[in-house]
Amino acid sequence: MKTRKSFKVILVCLILVMTCSGFSKVPPKTADQLLAAHAEEWYAATHHQFLNEVKDGTLPQEAFSTWLSQDYYFAGTLLEAQSLMLLYSPRSDHNLLIGGLFALDSELSWFEENANIYNIDLTLPVLPACQAYNDFLLAMQYKPYVVQITCMWALNRAYFDGWSTALPCEPTYKEFIDRFTSQEYKDYIDALEISVNAALAAASPEQRAQAELYFLWVARYEKDFWEMALTGK
Repeated sequence: MKTRKSFKVILVCLILVMTCSGFSKVPPKTADQLLAAHAEEWYAATHHQFLNEVKDGTLPQEAFSTWLSQDYYFAGTLLEAQSLMLLYSPRSDHNLLIGGLFALDSELSWFEENANIYNIDLTLPVLPACQAYNDFLLAMQYKPYVVQITCMWALNRAYFDGWSTALPCEPTYKEFIDRFTSQEYKDYIDALEISVNAALAAASPEQRAQAELYFLWVARYEKDFWEMALTGK
């Protein structure tokens, strides 16, 4: 019995070591430090064959349809998740988050308009990668605010950085790329980054470590989303 317990302790320790491998010894205190500490993961999240094919105009219509329908579901969940963030946000972030909610509502309408133009069915089932990301967003409400705001910044920054790799692009998807690489969108992301830096500076080392972990989860989900859009799986 004692040997079995010892084995379980060793196994738990090994899992913790594997989980924490690659993490910073000192949890990052700024958004820039998060990006620098995990450059490889961030590159994978923001560079993908889907984006390459958007850039050169070879992306199949089916892949584009998959992306639009699934991103529509994601945007709806993001609207809900950001609404929940308001319950925990400091007064100084209210205007920023509320502005983001208005932008998301406008984006949902924009998706609906383009779905009609491209004859895309927005009632298709949610694919597993999208569902997993959506569940992740909604579960964030149970995490400290520094984790929530870090994730909100990271997913928007990944979107901007990812679509920026498709520039300059063929005319087919120019409207979409222009929207997601606009100066207005960049200004919003920069404002989120200021809030992230303030939250990280005020957080405990344990909270910063948790924010780092969730930053990496965002990077993983972003990578999986591009793959899902390209393969339809």
